[in-house]
Amino acid sequence: MNQPPAAFTTVGEQVKIVRLSGESREKDLEKLPPTNTKRWVTRRKAQVVAAVRSGLLTFEEACERYRLSEEEFRSWINLLDRHGVRGLRATQMQKYRPAEERHAHAAAE
Repeated sequence: MNQPPAAFTTVGEQVKIVRLSGESREKDLEKLPPTNTKRWVTRRKAQVVAAVRSGLLTFEEACERYRLSEEEFRSWINLLDRHGVRGLRATQMQKYRPAEERHAHAAAE
């Protein structure tokens, strides 16, 4: 049986595997954070990464939809892969980002 792709959402510090419905792309897109999101909490970042990994959005669509730089979105993916959902916390980013990436980010501001 062909199952829809797996994605995940967070509940507190737990990551819960969910299945995207596969019925309607529009319904699945409605489950994502709003396009005008300004406050990027770990759960929302993880949802967008999961949407790209499941094929709901392409990398480019995610960047455009949420007005993210490619560098920022790549950092979310890398931090999630290396450190889990906790690595996506804004307060923890300096702790988890490599030194050269921190310097590049500071210079861009």
